[in-house]
Amino acid sequence: MVRPSQLLYPQREPAPTRAAATVLLLRDSPEGIEVLMTRRSMTASFAPGAYVFPGGGIDAADLAAHAQSTRRASQSDLHLTQAIAAIRESFEELGVLLARHADGSYATTTDIAALDRKAPFAAQCRDKGLVLAGDQVFVLAHWITDRDLPRRFDVPFLVARMPEGQEPVADESEQFEPCWVRPADALARHEAGSFFIIFPTIRTLQRLKPFATVDAVLQACASEQPLWTSCPRAGFLEGAETRYMEHEAPYGELALTSPDGQMVHTLDWQTAQPVALLKNVMRLTAPNPGVMTGPGTNSYLVGDPNTGYIVIDPGPADMDHLQRLWRAAGGDIRMIVCTHSHADHSPGAKPLQALCNTPPPILGLPSAPTARAASQFTPDQSLSNQELLTLTSHGLKPEMTHTLKVMHTPGHAANHLCLMLVEDGILFSGDHILNGSTTVVDPPDGNMNAYLESLDALSAACDEHGINFIAPAHGYVIGEAKTAIAQLKAHRLKREAKIVGVMQAQPEGTMDDWVKIAYDDVDSRIWPVAKRSLLAHVERIQAQGLFNL
Repeated sequence: MVRPSQLLYPQREPAPTRAAATVLLLRDSPEGIEVLMTRRSMTASFAPGAYVFPGGGIDAADLAAHAQSTRRASQSDLHLTQAIAAIRESFEELGVLLARHADGSYATTTDIAALDRKAPFAAQCRDKGLVLAGDQVFVLAHWITDRDLPRRFDVPFLVARMPEGQEPVADESEQFEPCWVRPADALARHEAGSFFIIFPTIRTLQRLKPFATVDAVLQACASEQPLWTSCPRAGFLEGAETRYMEHEAPYGELALTSPDGQMVHTLDWQTAQPVALLKNVMRLTAPNPGVMTGPGTNSYLVGDPNTGYIVIDPGPADMDHLQRLWRAAGGDIRMIVCTHSHADHSPGAKPLQALCNTPPPILGLPSAPTARAASQFTPDQSLSNQELLTLTSHGLKPEMTHTLKVMHTPGHAANHLCLMLVEDGILFSGDHILNGSTTVVDPPDGNMNAYLESLDALSAACDEHGINFIAPAHGYVIGEAKTAIAQLKAHRLKREAKIVGVMQAQPEGTMDDWVKIAYDDVDSRIWPVAKRSLLAHVERIQAQGLFNL
């Protein structure tokens, strides 16, 4: 866990959330599913003028109405309460009623006309002999309003089929202009500036777009668990406010730089000056963007003006980049560590060392005999597995210490290592774990079995040292470190299972034949590189006796 003393900004308690529910009423059309949306009042306190799905706050009467609703055997009390709230709000806002007569037939427009939208809802339905159709309302997603906003809600996004024969009529108070729209069309109109929708609505429509029928949506929701849960985080990109969900690349970095959710961090990739991630961690990205390096190679500075700095991965021998690193450290570089010997990580070590008045040692592991010619590297001192690299302030009270623990993690390269910032639970992963892509495992210096075993060791280290964040050599900081490692391993094993299937289906095939099928989900321009990882998988598959050439 990050020490509060190292956070960049004073933290504050986010606004409390209010329980609410919203529902996506769906219908099939020849062009695909359509969803019912309506425009909020321009004077509304939340999202004025936005097109939304009907919904609102949950109240005590919704809980009390359980006996007046049907329910699925697997439907929890909470989900039933949420369903009843959504049914009530759909009626009050749009005159749509998910309720049935004793014979199972849905309420008609005549039934609806006999009800008062402003009178107690459940009592009216009871008096008219109508039973709420809570069993026909399913959980699609769970949204918690962003931590930076002053009004926050904890709200399930529910789905239900629109009852046949009913037509939405807005209350003309809170809601206006009800309309049926295909998710793709709503998104396109929003992009064109004619259909204002807010972030959760956008992301929900994006997730809904691939479904062909209402049945397909309802079947996907049959587990009673939300298909996704999100409390978005906000930052700045190209000068504009931007928001991200948990699965998106910048989310972890926003969680690190402002755990309470304040919108303070800028996400633009730039090489001219370092980006502060914590008071004791800065990132400077080398100007070497590309297919293999993404936005560029991340060099990290760990430490502060009172302790001096450790540089992790000085990058290529780009003097402008190295001078910026030196200036960011105020010239006080105590150690230079290379996570491995590849050409975008270690060549800058010697020239950076030469810039320092007191040359710091270059630390790492020497390249193995299996390394390619462009990846030769010999450190001043070899690091041992579990070795501690420590920076300590002197003459200050309290004393400040920053400790990096070394872990030998072969796989991407035989001499690869990762570093853990022990006091703050951050893993500097080099190329072993990247954000937005999987690393190449290139035999003979790379080895897939060693790579997977190193992932297991890193997962165990997350537990031992409370590691929550991963700072990769390419891409933004990754949050939920142990989960990210588990997902990465699962992805590798799923790919390997696919490769086994391809090899068994085409036992006489070549690597070129196999890569086209095993990696058919990636850009064909990546296949020459993917073929190196394919070879690493094939070697592991053969070693396990799963296939013999």
